[in-house]
Amino acid sequence: QVQLVESGGGLVQTGGSLRLSCAASGRTLSNYAMGWFRQAPGKEREFVAAISWKVGVISYVDFVKGRFTISRDNAKTTVYLQMNSLKPEDTGVYYCAAGRNVGELTRSRVEYWGQGTQVTVSS
Repeated sequence: QVQLVESGGGLVQTGGSLRLSCAASGRTLSNYAMGWFRQAPGKEREFVAAISWKVGVISYVDFVKGRFTISRDNAKTTVYLQMNSLKPEDTGVYYCAAGRNVGELTRSRVEYWGQGTQVTVSS
C-alpha cells in the first residue's frame, strides 16, 4: 500500500506561482514512480508530470513544459510540483499519483491516488 497526501494548493493570480507537495508513505515506495494529474471542472483527469524515484526519469505534458517542474526529495519521500507562469486554464484539482513507472503514468495507469488539492488561477 502507498499513501499520498497533497498540500500547497490555493488561489493565485495569472502569472503567479504555487508549489504543490505530495508526501508519500508505504513499505514499497521505491518500486513506484510518482506523478501529478489535474482535473478541470467538467473535464477528465489528465496527466501533467511524472518522475521516477531511482533514476530520475521525468516526463511532462506539452502544455506545462517550461512552466512546471517536478522534483523529489528521497529523504523526505516527498514529490513537488513547482508551477510558474500560471494561467486560468491551469485551474483544477491536482492529484498526486503513484504508478509502476513513468511510462505507465503518462498513459494514466495509476495504482494509487491522493485526495487532491485545489488550484485556482484568477484572471
